[in-house]
Amino acid sequence: MSETALPLDQVLTGDCVDIVDRLPAGSVDLVFADPPYNLQLQQELHRPDHSRVEGVDDAWDKFADFEAYDAFTARWLGACRRVLKDNGALWVIGSYHNIFRVGALLQDQGFWILNDVVWRKSNPMPNFRGRRFTNAHETLIWCAKSQDARYTFNYDAMKALNDDIQMRSDWLLPLCTGPERLKSAGKKAHPTQKPEALLYRVLLAATRIGDVVLDPFFGTGTTGAVAKRLRRRYIGIERDPTYARLAAERLAAIEPADATAVSVTPSKRAAPRIPFGLIVERGFIAPGDLLFDHRRHHQAKVRADGSLVAGDITGSIHRVAAHVQGAPAYNGWEFWHYEDKPTRALVSIDVLRQRLRTEIV
Repeated sequence: MSETALPLDQVLTGDCVDIVDRLPAGSVDLVFADPPYNLQLQQELHRPDHSRVEGVDDAWDKFADFEAYDAFTARWLGACRRVLKDNGALWVIGSYHNIFRVGALLQDQGFWILNDVVWRKSNPMPNFRGRRFTNAHETLIWCAKSQDARYTFNYDAMKALNDDIQMRSDWLLPLCTGPERLKSAGKKAHPTQKPEALLYRVLLAATRIGDVVLDPFFGTGTTGAVAKRLRRRYIGIERDPTYARLAAERLAAIEPADATAVSVTPSKRAAPRIPFGLIVERGFIAPGDLLFDHRRHHQAKVRADGSLVAGDITGSIHRVAAHVQGAPAYNGWEFWHYEDKPTRALVSIDVLRQRLRTEIV
């Protein structure tokens, strides 16, 4: 089955393993899974005012024992692994009740763990009985299909999202509340609806425009909602018909963002390599032109083959930049500038590299 034959941008109702088993192998770029947590609740929980806390006491979260839960987890992980592309990745979220068991099974099946990410909730539910710490976080595991996989990570986009500071693995985000929380008959439509901000960060970090995202525990469709806004394709699987219907209604009302608006800061490592000689070859800088540092303390002459001459040293833009500063190494793209003829202002040669990269891409 070709990628165009995939059930893209659909909510499929039924058992996730049965449906995933019918998808072609190697057809999915990313899996985001929010499986049952197996909370093992023994009794109802009440607030100090005696009102009942709406917890997860649905049948889908109940298993006979850990052995049954592990068998269920191994089945859906194996099914998802088969449909992942070789360079695909999987994210799974859970609580202390299940995430450690899931992590071990991930490793047993050959997944390579890249990070565990702590979602620290800015508005967690208090511990009403006062017998434990307030449970204020959940854990996400991000893993590649194998140790050698060339998985997607939009590092520079994450840095831009975080005010140009490297993104850490602890994320402070609120619970899903307010208008975003879906309601049915005046109550929460789903007890564990995740905030869109959480999925936004996951998909922005680990996918590209047009990538196929599979969510085998779709619930009310948060993964699909964010994927659609960011112009990713999604496949949602949900066995509860009511949740599936609510998800479909939610998704029908969402409009994808403009394509230019969802483009992200490209990774410098992924950018095509541009040799300085290509700048000369294309005529942006001519043989015989002079390059300067930003204060004009140093200068070098450009040669026809893209090398530079400065005094008694000849070599690449990097070698000559390092030599004139007495440094062991230096990035010539950051050091050298050319003179804009009309204004005599100095302009970084990296501007010319970025122009060529735009043409190549």
